[in-house]
Amino acid sequence: MSWGTDLWDQFENLDKHTQWGIDFLERYAKFVKERLEIEQTYAKQLRSLVKKYCPKRSKDDEPRFTSCLSFYAILNELNDYAGQREVVAEDMGHKVYGELMRYSQDLKAERKHHLQEGRKAQQYLEQCWKQMDNSKKKFERECREAEKSQIIFERLDNDINATKSEVEKAKAQLYLRTHMADESKNEYAAQLQNFNAEQWKHFNAAIPQIFKNLQDMDERRTVKLGETYRSFAEVERKVIPIISKCLEGMVTAAKNVDERRDSSIVVESFKSGFEPPGDFPFEDFSQNIQRTGSDGTIGTPKTDGSKPDPKHSIGKAKNKLWLFGKKPKAPNLEDLSHLPPEQRRKKLQQRIDELSRELQKEMDQRDALNKMKDVYEKNPQMGDPGSLQPKISETICNMEKLRSEIHKNEVTSPVKLVSKQLYRKSLLKESSLWKVYQRDKKENILESMYRHKELNPGPIPSCEKIPNNKRKKPKEEPRLKGGTLSFSGRPRLKKE
Repeated sequence: MSWGTDLWDQFENLDKHTQWGIDFLERYAKFVKERLEIEQTYAKQLRSLVKKYCPKRSKDDEPRFTSCLSFYAILNELNDYAGQREVVAEDMGHKVYGELMRYSQDLKAERKHHLQEGRKAQQYLEQCWKQMDNSKKKFERECREAEKSQIIFERLDNDINATKSEVEKAKAQLYLRTHMADESKNEYAAQLQNFNAEQWKHFNAAIPQIFKNLQDMDERRTVKLGETYRSFAEVERKVIPIISKCLEGMVTAAKNVDERRDSSIVVESFKSGFEPPGDFPFEDFSQNIQRTGSDGTIGTPKTDGSKPDPKHSIGKAKNKLWLFGKKPKAPNLEDLSHLPPEQRRKKLQQRIDELSRELQKEMDQRDALNKMKDVYEKNPQMGDPGSLQPKISETICNMEKLRSEIHKNEVTSPVKLVSKQLYRKSLLKESSLWKVYQRDKKENILESMYRHKELNPGPIPSCEKIPNNKRKKPKEEPRLKGGTLSFSGRPRLKKE
């Protein structure tokens, strides 16, 4: 049976069927992918299980019991079994899933090409039909006009009151309409003949060939599915002999378990070689004891006093420490001192970064207001410069508050976390050291200015006015060196 002859008028249905075939192939490919992922996960979990129960041991710690040796042999066989599951997953990925995806792309391209050819053939046939239909309508219209002209000519020819010129004019019009009708007839006949020829070629040559190509493509898709089904099973069957050997090894290991051998190993390991001890003789120590006193009562030794209970004294000491000792301080939530150093550093870093961004916004706003003020001063008609001064003052006040907060947080922080570049820049631009900063950008000069600002919140004095021998040395603070937190030069490794 051929699609070209039996399904000549089912173009849309064949379009849907071929699309369904490709979708089904891709669905099977998705199934194979999920299956190999399960195999990979299964093999990975098996290897993890083997690694968990087969720890590294020295030669002296090697087990000698047959039950332990058999268990480790089973673990080795299970590890080999996991390797075979990995082989199954790898072969499924290359031989089945990869092949299906490549073939799916080829099918999509081939199907698109055949459907485009079919649509082009349909469009060309529709174009021929439209041309034939237009020529038919034109021929019909010209025939009606010729009939009207003939009726008019016959009426004027039979009218005795009509002039000769009117009759001649009607005759000429009749001749013209008749000629146009003949031309339309010839054109309609030619278009009809052409359409019939194209229609015959369309339904007897073009469409059958296109549908045959689609049929071959769909049959090849079906054959490919059958081959991949077989490959899917072959991948599993190929590893069955090795898996069988692994299982046989497990059975052999189980057979090697010998309870008597394990018992003898215990005896060999812990046997001392001594004989069991005999009975102990009775020793009487009451021969020299005076059993009764002068008054007939049993004598008891006297004690000078009871010893203090050590537990009671310890508890009492602890209570004294609790009552009269220093009261533990509540955690300070503001400086985050209750947190571990790393968590505290991160929290303070987030706070400082947020304050730095706000400070940058205020600086940008101040610069924008200053520019606007300059524009107002140059062009008074645009606005009053004095109206911007309160806003500028407010912005400067906010900047000072933010700088104070940044300074407070960086002093609180165990490590210098503040963005020094932004902080120095905002301070130096308003100080007399801006020219000195531009002249010399060495790191030690910047660090000294920065530390001086920390110790003295007031305006930064000029470096030239402070002798070197009178400058205060900053206190040694913790620094972050090479990824380790250092306090007073002592490195402390980070926890991994």
